[in-house]
Amino acid sequence: MKQNPNDSEFLDYIVTHGIAPGERLPSLHEMSVELGVSVGKLREQLEGARVLGLVAARPRRGIECNDYSFTPAARASLMFGLATDERLFRDFGELRNGIESAFWRRAVEALTEEDKSELDEYVGRAWHKLQQSRIQIPHQEHRAFHMTIFRRLDNLFATGLLEAYWDAYEAVELNLYADYDYLTEVWDYHQRIAGAIQQGEYERARLLNEEHLLLLRTRGVRRNGANGPTGIERGHEVRRPA
Repeated sequence: MKQNPNDSEFLDYIVTHGIAPGERLPSLHEMSVELGVSVGKLREQLEGARVLGLVAARPRRGIECNDYSFTPAARASLMFGLATDERLFRDFGELRNGIESAFWRRAVEALTEEDKSELDEYVGRAWHKLQQSRIQIPHQEHRAFHMTIFRRLDNLFATGLLEAYWDAYEAVELNLYADYDYLTEVWDYHQRIAGAIQQGEYERARLLNEEHLLLLRTRGVRRNGANGPTGIERGHEVRRPA
């Protein structure tokens, strides 16, 4: 790649010098002398690269090149968008649904037996939380369930967008509000999806997943005010309906 990526001398230095992930870069002063660019400008470009997750800058360790990931860039842009208009989450959710459906077969066929067992474990943990006297919302299990399905997908852009979706899910606080009936319906789907994957019925699993992805469209979110026993509760716990 000969052209200067993003018009950044800092990023161009990484590319032209073939600096691999894990390798350290020279100091900004050394790069400034070699490139004929001010240290101040390079420092600004370094910060941009750090936000994008391309490099890490640590005291006493200097600047290191990271493995490429699309997640930080997608997350940074998405979080800014949600800060200006939270309704954009619905649009991004539609994109996420399309990604899961489009890459489903490829993703599940790459899963190992250990991965499939992990899916069952997440389902078990979720039901355990939901069956307690004070119910806990199994958000971490929800995120881990979906991301485990796509763990072996060899497409950094697809997985980056999926990771960003779950960060956005937390940002709009959908991990904090839940109706008990909604939660049980979600995890009933997850249990059936995991079972179909275990049995190698990947198309049935995909159809179940697409049905379950539609649940969020009908999910109500109330952020303030009193809720009855079947309403949506503020916080990480929700009461079982009477």
